[in-house]
Amino acid sequence: MNDTENDTDSEAERIETLAVGDEQSGERLDRVLAAGVDGLSRTRLKALILEGRVAIGGRTIRDPGARVNAGDTITVNVPPPEDALPEGEPIPLDVVFEDSDLIVIDKPAGLVVHPAAGHPTGTLVNALIAHCGESLSGIGGVKRPGIVHRLDKDTSGLIVVAKNDKTHQALARQFADHGRTGPLQRQYLAFVWGVPDRPKGTVDAPIDRHPHARERMAVRPNGREAITHWEVLERYQGLDGKPVAALLACRLETGRTHQIRVHMAHIGHPLLGDEIYGPGFKTKSALLAPPARDALEALGRQALHAYMLGFQHPDSHQEMTFRSELPPELARLRRGLSGAATPRKRAKKQ
Repeated sequence: MNDTENDTDSEAERIETLAVGDEQSGERLDRVLAAGVDGLSRTRLKALILEGRVAIGGRTIRDPGARVNAGDTITVNVPPPEDALPEGEPIPLDVVFEDSDLIVIDKPAGLVVHPAAGHPTGTLVNALIAHCGESLSGIGGVKRPGIVHRLDKDTSGLIVVAKNDKTHQALARQFADHGRTGPLQRQYLAFVWGVPDRPKGTVDAPIDRHPHARERMAVRPNGREAITHWEVLERYQGLDGKPVAALLACRLETGRTHQIRVHMAHIGHPLLGDEIYGPGFKTKSALLAPPARDALEALGRQALHAYMLGFQHPDSHQEMTFRSELPPELARLRRGLSGAATPRKRAKKQ
């Protein structure tokens, strides 16, 4: 099936040409490419599709799930290999605390933590390399120097990064313990649809990859342990006078990918603005007052903010706690929901 046209210059773009056979008719585009293109993972091929580098019969296809037909000719423009070492970029950082061992950043929504498929540059790591020079820990690997924990691209809030290997190892032990026996604290503010029927609770439900959508996580019987503690801080009424949303404080006892988003959806209270785990709740926006509805429409992300981070400094052994107020877009949403003004304050050490 694979008729490959490779440029002899390994640093130049190459073009892969594939002919779809009868037995592959109706299959997903990314699956067909994964079977027919040597040396590229399905994840990498999916990224190439999304970048507009794949065409069927000369027509660009940007949907990895598009179905192919027998006789289709698929072309893939494969760019030259990228340098594995991320470079520093002059991206502004909101530095909350910094010393010779670590740095605490108040990350804005939209900033990816480290380079990955589809995000080779413009990440927090690129910004940190420019800011810190070569002082970041190497334990995380060339693409994740100093990265001890992560926040989703569209989750805002506090993140700590190690500047040397000793600090990285010590912080990693604290994050692995998740505050069960040590000083680590990770708390989030989450705006969710609906109001839980009790003031506080715990979600203890294992999480693993979704069986059919690999970009999603899901509660799965044989998944990894995942525990989220939550407490209702504020309740909001809709135009009909009934409860429509709530502000929760969520504390992580484990650290799984998308944990809060998955757990809140699992108990029937997905996050406002979460297109992946709460798309069925979009119609509820009609129940919001115009200021809240406008703020939600402008948000463009899940309403989740990492507002508290606490840990023991690996060198001084001082217990440090940092808090970050809601960023402007979430403060606007809160005002729209409650009518209460919440001015933005700079994150500070306490």
